[in-house]
Amino acid sequence: MEEIDVPPFFICPISLEIMKDPVTVSTGITYDRESIEKWLYSGKSTTCPVTKQVIADCELTPNHTLRRLIQSWCMLNASHGIERIPTPKPPISKAQITKLLNDAKSPQQQIKCLRRLQTIASENSTNKRCMESSGTVEFLASIVSYYDSTEAEESLDNEFESVRPTDEALSILYNLQLSDAALKNLMGNNGDFVVSLTRVMQRGSFESRAYAVLLLKSMLEIADPMQLISLRPELFVELVQVLHDQISQQASKATLRLLVSICPWGRNKIKAAEAGAVPVLIDLLLDSSERRACEMILTVLDAVCGCAEGRSELLRHGAGLAIVSKKILRVSQVASERALRILLSISKFCATNNVLQEMLQLGVVTKLCLVLQVDCGFKTKERAREVLKLHARVWKSSPCIPSNLLPSYPA
Repeated sequence: MEEIDVPPFFICPISLEIMKDPVTVSTGITYDRESIEKWLYSGKSTTCPVTKQVIADCELTPNHTLRRLIQSWCMLNASHGIERIPTPKPPISKAQITKLLNDAKSPQQQIKCLRRLQTIASENSTNKRCMESSGTVEFLASIVSYYDSTEAEESLDNEFESVRPTDEALSILYNLQLSDAALKNLMGNNGDFVVSLTRVMQRGSFESRAYAVLLLKSMLEIADPMQLISLRPELFVELVQVLHDQISQQASKATLRLLVSICPWGRNKIKAAEAGAVPVLIDLLLDSSERRACEMILTVLDAVCGCAEGRSELLRHGAGLAIVSKKILRVSQVASERALRILLSISKFCATNNVLQEMLQLGVVTKLCLVLQVDCGFKTKERAREVLKLHARVWKSSPCIPSNLLPSYPA
């Protein structure tokens, strides 16, 4: 292969390999389909890699002439080990998608349509974008909204080999890797689709609940502040239940990321606390040793402890203060900072005599003194120092603090 001079116009400017399915973008530059699709859709870039011009129209035009030249060249050089490039399967057209959707009138046809859509979406990114622009997202959302009750799907279970339309529709919606514009459309209509997803999380199968969370995470990442502020308490109840049920590792991580992003808005931290988030998060923290999971759990706990309801729930849990303190200096600097923020909130707003004594007996104060002696982040040390200073009168003379750590106690 190295001994053969490959014509430069056979080479994709992105992958620097011979093109298998050359397509031309609106700027006139030709790329291999797989590479330019990844550039435009996965990376969500809108500029031409070569010219740096904005690609206004993402339509990819197959360059059949160049493909035939490449195929002929490969056949001529087969003796040198060059493999023949097969003729690629053409992507689906908007007309084909539209017909497929229009024909899905009855429940039986809808299930056949969903299976076909799943196959089409799995073939390539061009098909996914074509589906998005042909009304598929709206069709799938309507399926979810219609079948978001257990009764509606049970009637199908006996008749259609336990196929659940909601499972299929949510799976396709998530795997389409929707554009921001499509996600914003789903967020529209006064949040009706969020309500439908919440009902799926209440009554759906584990698979449907997992896909609902993953889709919600994508949707709420691009939602505007007013939409985040107006999220309903029922959603928080179901998110907490997903964490409690441990449906899957992917669903749990998506739920934690979702709570991290929405809790700071409006009264959401109170909604999370009232939904029972704190005891579930503490139980997860007790069982978790993975760094990133601990960091996310502590980040959500920190946000929820920003309200009185959250702090009260933390103190009510028998292991709350102990596990938060234990994670300091044991996981990562991020985890230590989050844990200290939680302890600072407790020290500022819940410093009853019983709480201060509990912090002494559990070794929380000892851990804070240790933080001042070891090499850790500046913010971490400052927060530990602030907590210790707040209650120096109660803690400094306590026999619970080891004598070797007393010199580090701030004046």
